[in-house]
Amino acid sequence: MAAVFRAAEKAFIAFDRGTNMSTEENGIIVVTGGLGFVGGHLVRHLHGAGARVVVADIVDPASVVLPPGIGYRRADLRDPEQAAAAVAGARKVFHLAGNPSGTRSVENPLLDFRINALGTANLCAGAVSAGVSRLVYLSSAMVYGRPRVVPMPETHATEPFLPYGASKLAGEHVVRAFGETFGLDTVIARAFTLYGPGEDPRTAGGEVSQYLRWHLNDLPVQAAGDIDRKTRDFAHISDVVRALELVARRGERGATYNLGSGVECSLRRLAEIISAATGREVDLVADMSVTEDTYRHVPDIDRLRALGFQPQIPLEEGVARLAAELGPSPELPAVPTYFKPAGPIAS
Repeated sequence: MAAVFRAAEKAFIAFDRGTNMSTEENGIIVVTGGLGFVGGHLVRHLHGAGARVVVADIVDPASVVLPPGIGYRRADLRDPEQAAAAVAGARKVFHLAGNPSGTRSVENPLLDFRINALGTANLCAGAVSAGVSRLVYLSSAMVYGRPRVVPMPETHATEPFLPYGASKLAGEHVVRAFGETFGLDTVIARAFTLYGPGEDPRTAGGEVSQYLRWHLNDLPVQAAGDIDRKTRDFAHISDVVRALELVARRGERGATYNLGSGVECSLRRLAEIISAATGREVDLVADMSVTEDTYRHVPDIDRLRALGFQPQIPLEEGVARLAAELGPSPELPAVPTYFKPAGPIAS
């Protein structure tokens, strides 16, 4: 956990351009899942901007190391009492808690629904009771399913084909229902493909981290699908946390915002960028048997730009910095970039 915050601190120092999250105006900000990849960076970003931040996570406090001034509450959001305690006294809540492992999602889909649907309902109920002024729910681009148009606007059909995406969409419906029924002020943010320092190789399935880890260990890079046709929008974590803070401050109540860089990049181009950053050519091996994946997974971020958002970390810069951060022999990825169900479903 400490590694996530060390990475977040470096990213904050290097990339932050300032915010308006003053303590007087915003009170306590609770970040659920604040020990994870996105949460760790967001917590550091908000704390560095002067906010009073409390992390709510499921990890045993005995193993948690946080910078001075950041609070911690242990909470399993599947328990309504713990969820309510997590947001007690909060003025704003960033709800980021969830299963970070795509492999685990396929092997145990019920876990995602318990966390993303039931856990979100428990948290929303607690937020209503606590009088929270705004709740930001971090959803996923996986709610869209296979793209019908590219880039995908927030109005794109939501047709998830994996349990993870379906559970995140269920969480969105919960958030909207609490907004309509109980007056909870909510905003939804749909993240696309994120990358940056502090990702856990045991759970991170994004191409940037995985490709770099294989390449820096002098191993072939395993690409799933056609490397020219398959594209992604790779957003640096520092840009993502600025976007989250922005939608919390300026986002329209009840609205949904795509989070991304606004730049489409093929897998081949990503390999070329990695080659340039490391000074040696990537050995890219494509598995052409993968044909049913989301081939062009790219957001329309015009709605986010209308709030004043401008990405600040070009992919070339972000990849070079991450390569330097990982070093010559980083831990290898433990999960694939593409998932298929295998074996019985866990209960």
